[in-house]
Amino acid sequence: MPELPEVETVMRGLAGLLQGRVLTMAATHRAGMRWPFPPGLAQRLTGSRVEGFRRRGKYMLIRLSGGSSVLIHLGMSGRMVARAIGDNAPPPRHEHLVMQTDDGQRIGFVDPRRFGSVDLVPTAAEDDHKLLAGMGPEPLEDSFTEGVLASALAGKQTPIKAALLDQRIVAGLGNIYVAEALFRAGISPRRLAGTIPGSRASRLVPAIKAVLTEAIEAGGSSLRDYVQTDGELGSFQDRFQVYDREAAPCPLCPGPPGCLGVSRIVQSGRSTFFCARTQR
Repeated sequence: MPELPEVETVMRGLAGLLQGRVLTMAATHRAGMRWPFPPGLAQRLTGSRVEGFRRRGKYMLIRLSGGSSVLIHLGMSGRMVARAIGDNAPPPRHEHLVMQTDDGQRIGFVDPRRFGSVDLVPTAAEDDHKLLAGMGPEPLEDSFTEGVLASALAGKQTPIKAALLDQRIVAGLGNIYVAEALFRAGISPRRLAGTIPGSRASRLVPAIKAVLTEAIEAGGSSLRDYVQTDGELGSFQDRFQVYDREAAPCPLCPGPPGCLGVSRIVQSGRSTFFCARTQR
């Protein structure tokens, strides 16, 4: 599922195409995706000017003239496909929503598995939407500090990996970037979250920020369905140090004896990758 860097990359691509443009046409090709489309979605989009963008966790918001925002979640296989209106190629398969602009752009929301979603929300009440309410701090904002993380983790008896995947603790993190950040911080994913405040939190916060920043610069990670709006793949998967690298040499270990390479365990039904020697 696309995580913060992938959603940020897609949003920036859409902003470059749509910012300030008028949506001259919008249409839906089915009743909904994960949930039904809001009534009148196509009519509300048509004729609106795109005034701005915002990302909140793994969600993006397109702010329209008239005070409404389009809330988009890419789900597991969602893609935003951009091309010129004059392109004679047939519409992509599994395209469920399409928008056209006054300068000849065509943007389609393509999602084969239909776990993505689209909703309309008043711009002034974005944070009150049921999918955004209660979400934790944005990890790339200056307000996300060691103290903020320590306070959120204090007393928690769940493993730190599970805690970081909880969107109420930190917004936007997923399996990939939690694994990479914990590796950089030298923290075991099995360590209890309540033991992190202190020196470990002082290592973890900058590690989270660095991993996310580098991933955004690389256009995200393309493992299965994710592509950027121009069809290009992300490249951060080429920089993974532990994620999906079971039995590969640990980048920090000098090698045998003592290091068996990257280990894989299952936590809460999901694969966790780490180095048992360097992460404590």
